[in-house]
Formats: sequence, structure tokens, C-alpha cells
Amino acid sequence: MAHVTNSNLYSIDAGTHDFSGACVVLVRTEWNASIVDELEQGARKVLEQYGVKLVETIAVPGAVEIPFAIRTRFQSSSFLKADAFVALGCVIRGDTPHFDYVCQSVTDGITQLNLNLTAPVIMGILTVENQQQAEERIGGRHGHKGEEAALTALKMIALNRYFNK
Repeated sequence: MAHVTNSNLYSIDAGTHDFSGACVVLVRTEWNASIVDELEQGARKVLEQYGVKLVETIAVPGAVEIPFAIRTRFQSSSFLKADAFVALGCVIRGDTPHFDYVCQSVTDGITQLNLNLTAPVIMGILTVENQQQAEERIGGRHGHKGEEAALTALKMIALNRYFNK
């Protein structure tokens, strides 16, 4: 089972990275708002902890709409250039195959964005069987996936800066 203790995700040498000028855009869904609110709070907490001052949130109706919002925001010249995007959502399995279609669609969309954009797109979308599993991933026994998504964004910003020196 994937668990944050199997990872070095939480180790960032903060002294070697200055994230104060970074812009991170959180794109979140309106579905399962109580869970997504917690994901966003966790992400914001970590970004603030590491000195990210420019954090923007965009809300979309559902997970399938996230890739469109990210691509459109990335292409817009009306906004500050984003250094990373974090997709936040929670898709809970129901009684129909809709869950499978939504999960596949958003996963494919985020993968395509990562291959085509010059800013990383982080998958912070929970795909769970039930409410309990979602709650276990916002500070419960499976860690806090909002925090983990923000840490991943920071590491990818640092990596992208390294590649673009």
C-alpha cells in the first residue's frame, strides 16, 4: 500500500530553495466540498510554510472540468504566470460506472497537461470508495493529501527551475 512513510516527500531542504516569488494555482472542485476544503487548507498551509505568497484558487463544478481550467489559466495573458498547478478534488464511488469515467478522464487530462505545459500539474484528487476513505486522507491514518500535493508542487517548481537555469 502506498503510504507517505514509504517516501521522502516531506524532506525539503528549505535553505536551498526560495519559493517567495512562486505562483501556485489551486484548481478545486465544488463536489464533496467539506473534503476539498480540507485539501485546500492543507495545501495552503504548506505553501505558506515554505514562503509561497502568490496562491490563487479557481473553483470548477467537477473533476472533469479541472484540466480545462488549468489549460485556459495557463494560456491566459491576463494573469501572472503560474509556476505550478495543483488539482484538488474528491471523487467518491457511487452505484454507477460514472466514477470510473470521471477518474479516467481527469487522470488523462492531467497527464496530457504535464506533457504539454511548461508548468507542472499536480494530482491532488482523491479517488476513493467512500467518505471514510476520504476522511482518512485529510489528516487521518493516510496522511494529508492536500499537504502532500503542495509539497510535490514545491519540489517540481525547484526541479523546473533547475532545468531552466
